[in-house]
Amino acid sequence: MTLAALLTAVAEVDDRGLYHDDEFVSWRDHVDASRRRGAVIRGLLAHDRPAHVGVLMENSPEFSYLLGSAALGSFVLVGLNTTRRGTALAADIRRSDCQIVLTDNRTRGLIDGTDIGDIRVIDVDDDSWVTSIRDPLRSPPPNQWEGPRPDDLMMLIFTSGTTGDPKAVRCTQRKLAESGAMLADRFEIGADDVVYLSMPMFHSNAVIAGWSVALAGGASVALRRRFSASGFLPDIRRYGITFANYVGKPLNYILATPEGSDDAENTLRIMYGNEASARDRIRFAERFGCRVVDGFGSTEGGVAITRTPDTPPEALGPLRPPTSVIDPETGVPVAAGEVGEIVNASGPGLFSGYYNDPGASADRMRDGVYHTGDLAWVDDDGYLHFAGRLGDWLRVDGENLGTGPIERILLRHPLIRQVAVYGVPVEIGDEIEAVLVTDGDLSADDLTRFLEAQSDLGPKQWPHRVRLTHELPDTATFKTVKRELRDIAVPHSWTRCDGRYVEAEHTPSR
Repeated sequence: MTLAALLTAVAEVDDRGLYHDDEFVSWRDHVDASRRRGAVIRGLLAHDRPAHVGVLMENSPEFSYLLGSAALGSFVLVGLNTTRRGTALAADIRRSDCQIVLTDNRTRGLIDGTDIGDIRVIDVDDDSWVTSIRDPLRSPPPNQWEGPRPDDLMMLIFTSGTTGDPKAVRCTQRKLAESGAMLADRFEIGADDVVYLSMPMFHSNAVIAGWSVALAGGASVALRRRFSASGFLPDIRRYGITFANYVGKPLNYILATPEGSDDAENTLRIMYGNEASARDRIRFAERFGCRVVDGFGSTEGGVAITRTPDTPPEALGPLRPPTSVIDPETGVPVAAGEVGEIVNASGPGLFSGYYNDPGASADRMRDGVYHTGDLAWVDDDGYLHFAGRLGDWLRVDGENLGTGPIERILLRHPLIRQVAVYGVPVEIGDEIEAVLVTDGDLSADDLTRFLEAQSDLGPKQWPHRVRLTHELPDTATFKTVKRELRDIAVPHSWTRCDGRYVEAEHTPSR
C-alpha cells in the first residue's frame, strides 16, 4: 500500500476535498496542485543528491499540496519544526540533506540570518513561485518516473531522543498509508466524514492520524493554521467535522473554555490521539457527546498499544504480543507490578530507521528487539500503565524535548558554572526544571534577558522553574544524580510568570 495509491484514488473526486477558512479545494484540484508543485520542484533538484525538500510552514493548503507532491513520489518532504530556532534549525536542515527549503511569508523570518550554506530557500508567497506552478503541467519522459513503491521514503519527521539531539525518522509510503488505512477502517471513516487537522503538519500526529486517515477513507479535510481551543467547537460546527486528532494537552485546553448548554450538539464522532489524562477524556466525551480514544505510539512506529472498551481509565491498553515489558538491563520480561521498558519483541514494526544516524537506529534495534525508551508496568489483569521515560528527555505540550540542548544554552551564561535540567511530571506531560550552580550573583531578570537573547532556544524549551544551589549531587564518576535534585532545599527558587522569572518560595518538586 502507498500514499500515492490513496491519493490517486481520489483524483477524480469533486464533492470532497480540503476546507480552509472560506476556501474549498476538491480532491481533483488538490491532486492537480500537488502534481504541478512536484513538476516544478523536480526541475530544481540536482539528480546526484537526495531529493529532499524541507517545508518550514504552519498548516496551510500549500503544505497539504506539498504533502501530496511527496505522496506522489516527486520528492521526500522534510517536516521542519517551526518552534526550532537559529543554529538548531540549521542543523536539522543540514542533517536531513535538504536541497531546498520552502517557507511562506509567515515563516520566512525564521530562517533569515541562519547559516544553511548553499541550500536554496523559496518563499511560496513570492510571485515567481506562484507563476511557476501555473505553467502547463508536462508529463515526465517515459520510464523516467515510475511512481513510488511501498518501502520508498516519503517523509522525514524530526523527533528528539535521549541524547537531546533531534533525529529524523524515516517514514515510508507503506508506513503512512497502512497507518491511515488502519485508523480509517477502525473508526469507519468514509465519504461522509470530515477530518479536522489543527495539529502541526510537520509532526507525525497530523500526517498519520489525520491527513492519511482522510485519504484512506475518501473523506474531506478541514484545515486550521494552528490549534485554537476557542475555535475548536465553532470549526466542528462550521465544517461538519466528524473526526479530529490531537497530541498532548488540547483536550485540557478545550475543556478550559466556557461551557455551553448545547456543546454536545455537534457532528463530532471521534476524538483520537495520545497523552490526554483519563479525567480529560471522560469530561470531553461527556461535554461534546463524542467518543474519545487515546492510544500509545510514536513517530518511529515500532510499538502501538490500543485501548479496548474494558481498559481501565489510567491504563494504556492490554499487553499483547509482540509488545513486552522487559528489564532494560537483562532483557527479561518483568513480573506484574514491576517497571520495565516497553519493547516490540518481534522486530521493528513500522520503524524504518533514522535518517543519517545509523548509531541511533542500531540503538533502537538491539538483538532484533525494538526498544521504545518508555517505561511501564503491567497490572494483575494484564493492562499496561505508563511509568515515565528511559533516558534524559521529557515531553512538553505533546513534543519530545532533550535536556542536553537546554543545558548547553544555560551554560553559555558567564556566571553559570554547572546546570542540570530535568522533567517534572504533571498531569499531562512534563514541566522543565533547571538547577544552577553559579559563580557570582545571578538575578532572575538577568537570566530572563539572557534567555531572550538565545536565538536557538525554542519557546517550549524555557524552564518553568529555576533553582539555585551551591553544588550538584554527583556519582563516583561525576555524573549528576538528577533524581536527588527534586527534593533538596535551595537558597533561591524562581518561577516563570508572564515571560519572566520571579522569586518564588521553594516547595519540593513532585
